[in-house]
Amino acid sequence: MSKYSYSKSGVSIDKGNQFVSEIKKIIKKNIKRKGQNIGGFAGLYPINKNIKKPILVAATDGVGTKLELANQLDKHDTIGIDLVAMCVNDIIVTKATPLFFLDYIATGKLKIKKGREIIKGIVKGCNESNCTLLGGETAEMPGFYSNDNYDLAGFSVGVLDGSKNKESLNLSEGDLIVGLKSSGLHSNGYSLIRNIIKDKKINLKKILPGSSNTIGSQLLKPTKIYVLPILELFRKKIIKKCAHITGGGITENLPRVLPKNIKATIDLESWKLSPLFLWIKNMGVSEKEMLKTFNCGYGMIVLIQKNKLISLKKSLKKYKLNPTVIGYLSMKKKSEKGNIKFIGSL
Repeated sequence: MSKYSYSKSGVSIDKGNQFVSEIKKIIKKNIKRKGQNIGGFAGLYPINKNIKKPILVAATDGVGTKLELANQLDKHDTIGIDLVAMCVNDIIVTKATPLFFLDYIATGKLKIKKGREIIKGIVKGCNESNCTLLGGETAEMPGFYSNDNYDLAGFSVGVLDGSKNKESLNLSEGDLIVGLKSSGLHSNGYSLIRNIIKDKKINLKKILPGSSNTIGSQLLKPTKIYVLPILELFRKKIIKKCAHITGGGITENLPRVLPKNIKATIDLESWKLSPLFLWIKNMGVSEKEMLKTFNCGYGMIVLIQKNKLISLKKSLKKYKLNPTVIGYLSMKKKSEKGNIKFIGSL
């Protein structure tokens, strides 16, 4: 018998094949299955012929060290939602419609039960985004990852009709800055959170102050997917632009959609921090650090004309999103540095 083999090196082809079989059962729940070829070399996706000038829009992301908490709590059924959300929420900022998603799972030793839970979350995220789970890759990498650890990456492609995207609604003085609520931390700032947990010896099974849920369950809440409401708001010309609030918080992300001559004034007095963000703040995190690390309760920011506020609220009602006006736009003076200003305090 040979001394060396792939299986003796820690990689099981048979287990990989078994996992593919398990995935095929799970993805039957993906409501949109165009071009799926699970187990094949590549997936093919036909673009709608009614789109006259298709522009493809792509985004890739991961979920960072939130994975460490998922492992610690042995809960893996929602982390896939995070993975999809981080990609598709970036795509819709461009007004593009997500078409398909691919995932990459890397681990030291493939554990089918854990992998199955991850894929279930990915399928759920794709369903919420109305996109196809087109394919993916699972890699066993013994010696590189420990047997219990895994990493996730995702990749999504959307399409924009260039023939309909010529009309641009310019931002103007007096436009409103409106926040759409997040479900929690989403997938950002977890290295800071884990540092707090370790330093203060936090028990994740304890109830979060001001809440009826445990700290761990609140930290693992999946990222909210904004695909359907945001695309509807763009289609109805209710919003001019939007910003996905991820790593860097509102401090870094809102300026990315503002022209150089426009300034955003954010009224922090209008923010009502949820128990989770209050808990983080009370752990000793400064207001400045909160605003540049976390979404602080608003995962998507939309910019609208004042007279569109009623239409905005009406459109978002069916999505159970209650928008909050958190600021306004004004013309920026040449002497002013930066184009975001905070007034009041959290």
